[in-house]
Amino acid sequence: MALLTKKDAGLILDPLADNNPITIQVLGICSALAITAELEASIVMSIAVIFVLGVGNVVISLMRNIIPSKIRIIVQLIVVATLVIVVDQVLKAFAYELSKTLGAFVGLIITNCIIMGRFEAFALANGPWKSFLDGIGNALGYGVILIIVGFFRELLGSGTLLGIPVFGDPIAKTGLYQFGYENNGFMIIPPAALIVVGIIIWVQRSRNPALVEEN
Repeated sequence: MALLTKKDAGLILDPLADNNPITIQVLGICSALAITAELEASIVMSIAVIFVLGVGNVVISLMRNIIPSKIRIIVQLIVVATLVIVVDQVLKAFAYELSKTLGAFVGLIITNCIIMGRFEAFALANGPWKSFLDGIGNALGYGVILIIVGFFRELLGSGTLLGIPVFGDPIAKTGLYQFGYENNGFMIIPPAALIVVGIIIWVQRSRNPALVEEN
């Protein structure tokens, strides 16, 4: 018996493209604007959300039959806050400088509308396995967009990737700098993230006309 049925695979694959939480559902835009000036921060935030949403969905699913409906939001917040604290402490222990760079944005995972949305829309109505797949799929869809945006913003804005110079030395005028290239400072400010996300949305809808909303 296959570990993943076609329907199960869809829970992971659909959010990567035609049901992406950022470009289709328009959720999680704040972090896409705030922390994608550096690729490393984008990757770490993506991993953090994968952990929190994957584990959180399973926990909520396991508790779904015993959570009183009147306090379900409070319970969900407690679960996600606990997982975020774990992520924050791990970052401080093993990547302290990066944890300072991410700052309050790790804590804001608690209010990430993608996470609370999947708790409400899926985990409360499905078993642990499907909830885990749904959480991983949506977190991966979120992470892919963050990494793409972070890649282009750091590359064009700072001329580096993961802090490593790509275009040469701007002072010594090596690499592309000898031909007059200058780092585009606009790319490292939040509005640039909206432009990159907008281009991704345009490409996505160009490839799949079914995603285009009719007037």
